Amino acid sequence: MKKLGIILAIVVALTFVVGCASSGGADSSKSSGGAALKPYSVDLSTLAYTKNPKPFTRKYDDMIIPFPSLPVDVTQYSRVTITVKYFNAAGEEIEQSDTKAMVSFLYEAKGGRGPDMGPGGNAPLKELNVGGFSGLIDKDRGVRIKLTKVPEVIILQNSDLDVKFIELTGIIFHNKTASGK
Repeated sequence: MKKLGIILAIVVALTFVVGCASSGGADSSKSSGGAALKPYSVDLSTLAYTKNPKPFTRKYDDMIIPFPSLPVDVTQYSRVTITVKYFNAAGEEIEQSDTKAMVSFLYEAKGGRGPDMGPGGNAPLKELNVGGFSGLIDKDRGVRIKLTKVPEVIILQNSDLDVKFIELTGIIFHNKTASGK
């Protein structure tokens, strides 16, 4: 009987030790997908520029912005919200709607841009309709993103010939779910 009690005590102790090790110990925020991370708003003043200096001359013209060094590990976030404004040739703001602007992140600036629609390969983020009714990236909960490393560049493109300038007004990394938590 004594042997059975000792064996049972060892099994319980091993279960406790193995259970703690597999759960990530005391810091469980990382094992739960980083849900405990506070939203991180990128300081846009750290960017080289936030608005294209020359007007776009064709549809899907590029404004390529080097991704800034950040004080947080953005690969720990599962969502991103990006907001922009767009302007016509006279510098007047254009009302937000579909088919005006798109945004992409590229891991390597000189690498491929991924599929025509949606993320893929070198482009972990590619969203159309930024600011439009159909677009989700500018909404409070943003869009899902799975970064394996920090991107090298952000690319903003006009999807409409009337859009001559795009101004990046916000980038927020967060872990909000569909329920807003």
